[in-house]
Amino acid sequence: MTATIDTVVIFVFSAFVLFIGLLFARTGRNLKSFFAGGEAVPWFIGGLSLFMSFFSAGTFVAWGSVAYKYGWTSVTIQWTMGLGGLITGLFLAPRWKRTGALTAAEFVKQRLGLPVQKFYVYIFMLVSLLNKGAVLYPVALLVSVSLGYPLPACTLALGLMMIAYTAIGGLWAVMVTDILQFVILTAAVLIVLPLALQHAGGWDNFVHKVPADFFHALNGEYNLGFIIAFACYHISYIGGNWTFVQRYTSVDTPAAARKVAFLFAGLYVISPVIWMLPPMIYRSINPALVGLQTENAYLEVCRLVLPPGLMGLMLTGMYFSTSATANTTLNVTSAVFTNDIYKGLINPLASDKKLIAVGRWSSFLLGLGMIGIALLVPAAGGMIEVVLSIAAITGGPLLLPPVWALFSKKLAGRTAYIISAVSLGINLVFKFITPWLFHLKLDRSQEMMLGVGLPLLLLVAATLLARTVAADYLRYAQFRQQEVAPPNPEEMEAIRRQNRFGLQVIAFALAFTALLLFVLCFITPTGKSLLAGIAAAILLVAAIPLRAAQKIRIHLITNDQPHAQEELI
Repeated sequence: MTATIDTVVIFVFSAFVLFIGLLFARTGRNLKSFFAGGEAVPWFIGGLSLFMSFFSAGTFVAWGSVAYKYGWTSVTIQWTMGLGGLITGLFLAPRWKRTGALTAAEFVKQRLGLPVQKFYVYIFMLVSLLNKGAVLYPVALLVSVSLGYPLPACTLALGLMMIAYTAIGGLWAVMVTDILQFVILTAAVLIVLPLALQHAGGWDNFVHKVPADFFHALNGEYNLGFIIAFACYHISYIGGNWTFVQRYTSVDTPAAARKVAFLFAGLYVISPVIWMLPPMIYRSINPALVGLQTENAYLEVCRLVLPPGLMGLMLTGMYFSTSATANTTLNVTSAVFTNDIYKGLINPLASDKKLIAVGRWSSFLLGLGMIGIALLVPAAGGMIEVVLSIAAITGGPLLLPPVWALFSKKLAGRTAYIISAVSLGINLVFKFITPWLFHLKLDRSQEMMLGVGLPLLLLVAATLLARTVAADYLRYAQFRQQEVAPPNPEEMEAIRRQNRFGLQVIAFALAFTALLLFVLCFITPTGKSLLAGIAAAILLVAAIPLRAAQKIRIHLITNDQPHAQEELI
């Protein structure tokens, strides 16, 4: 009966998300509207979407495992992500917006040249499949273990669901569901935390039963060197990952792009504390988990304290959080393929209708690739091994050179290509070859420091050795001086309509979520008052996007009257 109730909750919320995607099926007029929201997305929507695009169920599985084993260190690790957001807001996000590029790949082509763009595009698509396939695995595992369904079937079903609304609705569908799942996940975690603390016998009892070093900032293999290297990695990752760059370029001004990153940073100061306390508390309840069992710590504490219905809510939040990061990657990867490979190399004269169709089909096919990768994660050593290994090997070599090109006039495309290729090669050798031939295996800290430090050192050396401004930069500067066509009034009108519609859908989705939570109050045997309070708060929050939508004025544009009187619709 418990599994049935939880399954119904998951099904209802998932069906609602697919419905949201269908609402946006006809809003994509061209590449800019489908993949970048017309470059006029409200900054607070972009910031929340960036936050949830970065976040996934892997946070609960990977960092939840670290929280169970080492305690507060898991919070310290995630605060490096907030630092990355802060640095990005100060220096990187506004520069990305000023490039005027639709995608990071488009900037790479303009600044570093077509051959370099091809290299980064192919590697980026491969790494995206590996990385986001890895984060699809944990939520499928959570649903499989919780409800008793086979893992492959859960992976396939959840993956297809994720693909569907991304391919149908584009960026706005992704962002609306990001906001929706942010609310659901926050509600679920706020319910788990007090119930877990109550089950542990209160704060004093919890603190008494955990190891003495459980609240140390650094612990185990996660030492100061790892934290410094991980912070540098996240500056480059949050500031340079093509998935996140889309959030900075889809708003209307550089100042708005800065606000997107600052909101992300603020949320990553507060949220890790709330997220990591439940698995830390579970250590005091059941200290017997070992090995890969620790990846289930969050799931076990949820199963222990959550009544029927609320467990389904938690699993839904975890699934949505995973789909947020995966579908954002799908959207961006599809944008890169459609804009920079299909349109740029295969069919430059393709119509907007043709490009939207290619974008949707590429989202579907790339999503199938992610599902295949997710099915292989257990054989690779588990979630945390896959995620950290991919970050250490590919993060610095792929992300740092394009970010460096935002500032440096001396970096040439050929130099960027060589630095990335050499760094990738050396990282792969130390990851796979030296442990096998020489029994020399880098620990977690050394692996991360090599991955970030080597390309950074090579970029500094290349800049210092270069005596003149790179020819690639001179061509880019000349390109940027070309006149930009003035905004098409009809296009701007369509963007306003799309943005107002998106805000209205967000308000509707929040109100519907509040209604479902009120219904759960009648089903769940415990936590009724807490759940009702959260539902009421969500209902009040729904007024914010509704009010913002009402402030967007729609103009009637005709061929004979291009500046017709404003009409509020």
